[in-house]
Amino acid sequence: MTSKAVNTNDPKYSKLTIGVCPDQWGVWFPEDPKQMDPRQAWEEMAEAGFEVIETGPFGYFPTDPKELQKWCDEFGMRVVAGTGWGILHKQEAWEETLRTFRAIAETHAAVGAEYIVHLPPLYRDDKTWEWTDDRVLSDEAWKLYVEHANALGQMLLDDYGLKMVLHPHGDSHIETPEEIARIFEATDPAYVNLCLDSGHVVYGGGDPVELCRKYPERITYVHIKAFDEDITREAHEKDWPFGEAVTKGASVCPPAGLPEMHEFVDALAALDKPIYAICEQDCYPCDPSFPKQNAINMRTYLAECGLGLA
Repeated sequence: MTSKAVNTNDPKYSKLTIGVCPDQWGVWFPEDPKQMDPRQAWEEMAEAGFEVIETGPFGYFPTDPKELQKWCDEFGMRVVAGTGWGILHKQEAWEETLRTFRAIAETHAAVGAEYIVHLPPLYRDDKTWEWTDDRVLSDEAWKLYVEHANALGQMLLDDYGLKMVLHPHGDSHIETPEEIARIFEATDPAYVNLCLDSGHVVYGGGDPVELCRKYPERITYVHIKAFDEDITREAHEKDWPFGEAVTKGASVCPPAGLPEMHEFVDALAALDKPIYAICEQDCYPCDPSFPKQNAINMRTYLAECGLGLA
C-alpha cells in the first residue's frame, strides 16, 4: 500500500509528513466520559487515512509500550510523539513534572517516537474554566520556567533520545508572539524548540508564517490547525476562557479560518527539513459521529495544499 503521509509527487513538499492526534477526535483528557473509546478513536484515525500518530494525553492510549506497539502494528500506524503536561514555573511541582515526563518518555522511546510535546499549564482550567494560576508570571517564576524547560529538554534528550518541543497555548504563559519570542531567546536550542501550533498562534494574535521566517532553526514539529478570526477576536474582547471559545466554535476545519493553509504549508516546506505536521482541531466535547469525516475533509484539503496525499 502506498503511503499517504508524505507527498511523493512534488519534491518541494517531500520532507513534510502529515499525522494525527487525539485532539482531532475531541480528546483533551486521559479519561473523560464525554470522549470516544480510545480503541474506536485509533481505528477511525486509521480508517481516515492517517499512518502517523501523536498519542495525546498520556493514559488515553495504552501506556505499556508492548500494547501500544500492538495497536500500531494492527492498524498500520507509527507513533512519532507523546504529549506531556507539566508545571515548570513552581519549584514544588518540579519533581512531579520530572516523574511524569520520565514515564511518558519510557513508553514513547520504546516504540520509536522522536518527540515529546510539552503542554503548558493553563491559568484557567480547560474543563471548569476556573482560574488556577496567575495570568502573568513573576520574574522569579519566569526564571524557573526557563531553567526547568532547559533541564527537562536535556533530560529527555540525554536519557531517552527524545526531542522536546514547547507548545504555545491559549490561556497559558506562552501564548502571544512576545511571550514566544521571550521563551526562545531565553532557552537553549539544543534542548528546547517549538511545537508550532498554528491555531494557538493565531489565537494568541500571532502569524504562523512569520514564525517560520523568524525562527527557522527552532521549528521542528507542527500542530496544524485553524482558528476562526471573528470568534477569536470576540473571545479576547470578552475575555472568554479558552475552553469556552472552543465550545463556541473557535477551532475550525480548513479552508475555514486562519492561517491560510497554502501559504502556511509552503512556509513549512521552505524550511527544507523533516517536519511532522500533526492535524488537530479542538472540538472537546463532540458528538462521536463528528471526528472521522471532519478529519478526512481536513486531510483531503491539506493534500491540495501539498501536505501528504489524498
